[in-house]
Amino acid sequence: MNPEKVVFGFFILLALTLNFGFVYGEIDNPDHHHALELAVVLVVNLIATVLKLGDRSQMGAVLLATSLVAILQLIAGAVIWTIAAHASADGFTPAVLSSVVSLAAGAMVANIVSVILLIIETTMLRR
Repeated sequence: MNPEKVVFGFFILLALTLNFGFVYGEIDNPDHHHALELAVVLVVNLIATVLKLGDRSQMGAVLLATSLVAILQLIAGAVIWTIAAHASADGFTPAVLSSVVSLAAGAMVANIVSVILLIIETTMLRR
C-alpha cells in the first residue's frame, strides 16, 4: 500500500463529502448552510489541489484542472457571501445564499469528476 496514494484519495473524497454536506438542504435556507463549513470545504479543496501538483501524467493534468475549477467556484461563492454579509446594502438574502450554494454545487460536480477519474486511474493500474 502506498501511503501517498492513501492521503491523495482521502483528500479527494473528503473534499467531495464536505462539499455535499454544504450543498445539502434547502438552497435558500441559511439554517442549512454555514459559512464555516464553506471555509472548510475551500481549505480541503486547496489541500487536494496541492497534492495534485506533483503528478505529471495526462490524468494528473485533468485531475488538477477539475480541482482548479472547484477552487474557482468555491472562492467565488466565498467572495459573494463575504460581500453580501459585510458590504452590501441589502445584506445577506436568500437570493445571495442561493447563488453561493449553486456555485458550491458546481464545485461538487468537479469533485465528483475527480473521484470518478481517481477510480478509473486506480482500476487501470497493473500490479
